Amino acid sequence: MVTQEFLGRNQLVDRLAAQVGDRDMAVGILVKNGLMTTDGKLTAKGHARNAMTAEERAIDRAVKRSGKNHGDYVYDPKTNRATLRKR
Repeated sequence: MVTQEFLGRNQLVDRLAAQVGDRDMAVGILVKNGLMTTDGKLTAKGHARNAMTAEERAIDRAVKRSGKNHGDYVYDPKTNRATLRKR
């Protein structure tokens, strides 16, 4: 599902809920990934991710996978993906 909603900071749960179509499912995913506790509170890791924009999270995911630098990537909000910058 492509969504252009909730791209800003402190919108992690709302964005994921919009993407998967269900808030309870979004909370379950966040709990499974260690970003939220079962009582609905964000963990330290969750607060750090929530403080990022969708762009920052996408670039961070790409950097973790590749080991390259943040500046090497460009964000596409239509696909919510970060790809290597053309040189």
